[in-house]
Amino acid sequence: MESKAVLALEDGTIFNGTSFGVSGEQTGEVVFNTSMTGYQEILTDPSYKGQIVAMTYPLIGNYGINLEDFESQEPHLSGFIVREASRIFSSWRANMSLDDFLKKHKIMGIEGIDTRALTLHIRSVGAMKGIISTEDLDPKSLVKKAKASLGLVGIDLVKEVTCKKIYEWNKQGKHRVVVLDCGAKHNIMRELAARDCHVIVVPASTSFKKILSLKPDGVMLSNGPGDPAAVVYVIETVKGLLGKVAIFGICLGHQMLGLALGGKSFKLKFGHRGANQPVMDLRTRKVEITSQNHGFCVDLETLNDKKVKLTHLNLNDQTLEGIRHLEFPAFSVQYHPEASAGPHDSKYLFDEFMELIKYATT
Repeated sequence: MESKAVLALEDGTIFNGTSFGVSGEQTGEVVFNTSMTGYQEILTDPSYKGQIVAMTYPLIGNYGINLEDFESQEPHLSGFIVREASRIFSSWRANMSLDDFLKKHKIMGIEGIDTRALTLHIRSVGAMKGIISTEDLDPKSLVKKAKASLGLVGIDLVKEVTCKKIYEWNKQGKHRVVVLDCGAKHNIMRELAARDCHVIVVPASTSFKKILSLKPDGVMLSNGPGDPAAVVYVIETVKGLLGKVAIFGICLGHQMLGLALGGKSFKLKFGHRGANQPVMDLRTRKVEITSQNHGFCVDLETLNDKKVKLTHLNLNDQTLEGIRHLEFPAFSVQYHPEASAGPHDSKYLFDEFMELIKYATT
């Protein structure tokens, strides 16, 4: 028997639906993702820590969940919102249904709400704190709880998703690359390993001296959740690495590099989340369709260092998507070139990282 569930936003907006996954009560920042596929990768992306994710595509779960496409060991998001969660799944790779997966990992889901109305509201008002509950169905009580929840601004969520100790993703390769794990997606390590890299993953709290003691040819600054300005220790680590080793930053890693170079970050109104964000490579004037997942951005106007070059620009809102340092071997992009799931337009950036490593080590 289906049980009632309520989604309440901090501004008083209420959506009534039914529960799937586990029952209970959970708060988080409510955001939307426009991807048509890739829900498994979204569920297991550590960058969604602290967020309740609404899918704009109406039918989710129709190809089930498999054991190969995880982007981390487990889901990290606070809740999942869909128009309809398919109980029937059809894929030769599938091992379980979406509902069973959420139950296994104790994640709340709500379905049966008007996700179009929710998305339009967030686009108009902005991402905001919210709550899903199957226990307390009183709107006034839920709105009060949503308002009292922590949100994302000023909160360090990286420490909750980073690895606990140093480990090797693979044990051999021509290039020795250290991944600073702020919530790294597995496909980043897969792409590096596919380019003959010996990949060593270290916790986000690792000092630049410790990283350099591992004698890397390059350092990957990974994606991750939350407010980049709150992760001061990573920013200091990046400052210590600049000029000493080739650096490539992705998503939060891009923000870490931007802040280390003197920039400031700000919160986007409703963020960029989906597999269809147009980005222009200003060096070639080519447009890439990119996979993105972030709610914060580096303010282009605050990057006053003349040695920092803008390389990529978001064509939807003209926000900063990529930078390169003209003196140090360092560059970064705000989006996901490992694109799992998503378009593969930007995988060339991993090849550029390999070229930068060769340049920095000769």
